[in-house]
Amino acid sequence: MSTTAFITHRDCLLHDMGAHHPECPQRLTAINDYMIAQGIDAYFVYHDAPLATFEQLLRVHPASHLERVKRASPEMGVVHLDPDTAMNPHTWQAALRAAGSGVLAVDLVMSGQSQNAFCAVRPPGHHCEKANPMGFCFFNNVGVAARHALKAHGLERVAIIDFDVHHGNGTEDCFAGDEQVLMCSIFQHPFYPYSGADNPAANMCNVPLASGCGGEEFRDAVAQVWIPRLREFKPQMILISAGFDGHYEDDMGGLKLVEKDYAWCTEQLMKVAAEFSNKRIVSMLEGGYVMSSLARSVGAHLRALAEI
Repeated sequence: MSTTAFITHRDCLLHDMGAHHPECPQRLTAINDYMIAQGIDAYFVYHDAPLATFEQLLRVHPASHLERVKRASPEMGVVHLDPDTAMNPHTWQAALRAAGSGVLAVDLVMSGQSQNAFCAVRPPGHHCEKANPMGFCFFNNVGVAARHALKAHGLERVAIIDFDVHHGNGTEDCFAGDEQVLMCSIFQHPFYPYSGADNPAANMCNVPLASGCGGEEFRDAVAQVWIPRLREFKPQMILISAGFDGHYEDDMGGLKLVEKDYAWCTEQLMKVAAEFSNKRIVSMLEGGYVMSSLARSVGAHLRALAEI
């Protein structure tokens, strides 16, 4: 049985974009409640997410972006940065924790304290471009973690895997053309944010899936496209943008994945990590907006990571 770190923070529950917003605090509560109800909470080592430092964020985002987001932070009420993306007085702190969780996860995995890690944090990050918060995201959490692995730990090759139903346009914006990073993704297309399918950079391994695709198409993409590219790249760490809104119960999108698909994908990535990365995997929560399917899917992902 592996040692899997579970990184979260109560600050991530305080970020709230208003009633009826799908990216809600209950997402984290649902995951915690499921883990306790299933009796799997005892298998993980829990850590509080630290605040990301400006130095860590500046590896991905220009200072103007950090200043813009901080300036927008309200003292009361809710302020919208775009129709989908809003800040309350707690958002700034939560966003720093979400980005900081990936930094801590990389440190824990690189030091050998944990074999792998899951960051149960919000706001999510993969839509945040270098200089543009959007799609519920303020900082590119997985990007900050990837840069930390490269810059602070001296790794030469990291892979970012993204199986959210939406294309990780922000992550692609941050790393397109960067030979130290391979990004492999599936996403529903055509669909928000309407990117990823046309002329991606050479280090982007994007597999668009039509609405209605399910486990068979997803597994084909992983086995036939991702795994050969990953094996060719030989990543020294695998980071996952773990979005679970491709589940068939999640009405945010039109893919038809189930828990077993997420578990299977995680197992395939663990085989690659065992071969090339000393088993190092850092996974960070992205989407998933129906509480039951989100909790069950994260549970399947966590069981695979922890080998329970």
